[in-house]
Amino acid sequence: MSLQIIDASVVYPGLRGRPPTEALHSVNLTVETGEFVVVLGASGCGKSTLLNLVAGFISPSSGSVLLDGQPVQGPGADRSVVFQKHALLPWLTVRDNVAFGLSLQGRPRTERYSISHRFIELLGLSGFEDAPVYTLSGGMQQRVGIARALTCDPKLLLLDEPLGALDALTRERAQELILRVWDRSGKSVLLITHSVEEALFMGTRLIVMSPRPGRITHTFDLSFSRMFLAGQTARAVKASADFIALREQVLQIIFADEEDAA
Repeated sequence: MSLQIIDASVVYPGLRGRPPTEALHSVNLTVETGEFVVVLGASGCGKSTLLNLVAGFISPSSGSVLLDGQPVQGPGADRSVVFQKHALLPWLTVRDNVAFGLSLQGRPRTERYSISHRFIELLGLSGFEDAPVYTLSGGMQQRVGIARALTCDPKLLLLDEPLGALDALTRERAQELILRVWDRSGKSVLLITHSVEEALFMGTRLIVMSPRPGRITHTFDLSFSRMFLAGQTARAVKASADFIALREQVLQIIFADEEDAA
């Protein structure tokens, strides 16, 4: 899998006589198989616009987005999105929510339940297959959303701040779970987040974007997720001197960008 964003800009038309808004300016980014790329920046820097571009929800005003060399021309089964609000169907059970994408593909019930069972187990939802999703906690609902996104076997998993509404303890546990799932599945992941700590802990590469119009200003290769997967606890990784030093460096970059934009 290879995602290429080439000189992509997005300009939204002005409303009610206002001038157009350039959300992204000449963005270049490549994501290869097995990478976990995290996009970080101040509010309004175009992070969600970038994810919507890759998802095919919007088209670039200029430039191009390619997946395995083919132009992205709309949503497709090769990309799955987990939204900040889980967007589950409350009248369906956990099993039927996880299998929903497969049902849209016309797969037989036995096949889609067999496939969804693997991801229900992987996301730690065994025993809740027949529970209506509205009875679950927020953290469990997000796990259902991630399981649903994985059932269609996408080449690229897109995470749009999926943990932002969770409490601190649940959020950290969800970070650990997503890393384990990513490690086992071998999927490529693009995560959008506001949290510097989350970005450093989860990514193999960090992309920092400037305030509007969004541009990539800094890139960091990261090893903290691998340290966790190799056996260190999340708390130990986040308390390490290297983690704290890089966290402060990234925060300084973001604060400086906000001051320059003010």
